[in-house]
Amino acid sequence: MKVRSSLKSAKVRDKNCRVVRRRGRLYVINKQNPRFKARQG
Repeated sequence: MKVRSSLKSAKVRDKNCRVVRRRGRLYVINKQNPRFKARQG
């Protein structure tokens, strides 16, 4: 998982990416391709 300053770049890489808020942190998760995981905060 990458920690990024901007999650927009991680989100647009694949159409299955979702931005989720958990415990005050922003995550990009992808069920089909778990390679695209990122967090912010």
